[in-house]
Amino acid sequence: MIAPIGGAVVAQPEYLRIAADLRRRISSGEYGPGDQIPTLPELCREYGGVSETTIRNALALLRNEGLIESRARAGTRVRPRPAIHRLASDRYRTTPGAKSTPYTRDQGIGWSEYRLDKRFERVQADPELAALFECEVGERLLARHFVFYDNDQPTQMSVSYVRWSDVQGTPVADPINEPWPGGTKAQLATLGIRVTAITESFTAAMPTELEAATLRIGAGVPVLRYTRKHIADTGRIVEVAHPIVRRGDTTIVDFRIDLED
Repeated sequence: MIAPIGGAVVAQPEYLRIAADLRRRISSGEYGPGDQIPTLPELCREYGGVSETTIRNALALLRNEGLIESRARAGTRVRPRPAIHRLASDRYRTTPGAKSTPYTRDQGIGWSEYRLDKRFERVQADPELAALFECEVGERLLARHFVFYDNDQPTQMSVSYVRWSDVQGTPVADPINEPWPGGTKAQLATLGIRVTAITESFTAAMPTELEAATLRIGAGVPVLRYTRKHIADTGRIVEVAHPIVRRGDTTIVDFRIDLED
């Protein structure tokens, strides 16, 4: 197959043409979630006698995009595609007495469906974190590494930092208390810290090897990374999550902006 580039005509590699056709057949529903893709010999015949290497290259491309998965003795199947998920602008609002967090409310899941992997460590603010906290380089922080699960499916990962001077010797510094009903805002309230503002800034990129492995996505699936800050009523930044990571192909961020007349 040939494709024009700047007025010139160049040949498109055969594996790209085959990958594009298989991608179309998956998106159209011809191959639905869980369906088995034909075997290598079958695909070789179907695409005009191309080599198995060409087919393997095409399938590798779709695998990196997270469209298919291959398992020993199970062949290659179309991966179930997660539903489109919306991050609502009001997800940090609390419901008094409810056993929930912004994550569970955002996912629409109950407490029993929620699982959290966690690892805590004490660190010092490097120049990037110091700029985010508006503090001195070297200030002691507690780094809380989280992986969030919805019914055993990892959907979000993050590193949340709080000031060690705020949490030292408190239940907030003990990972055994995670997950904490009400989330970070509720945690800080137990320390007498009243959060009155939360900011978020978003970027998109391809996943790192760790992100792809943790979220169980293909290396070709983009991720949404964002930085969140909890700000106290005094104006002091009391928590920075940097970064929070979600798969980008199924995440929509919703904002509501109220304008005065």
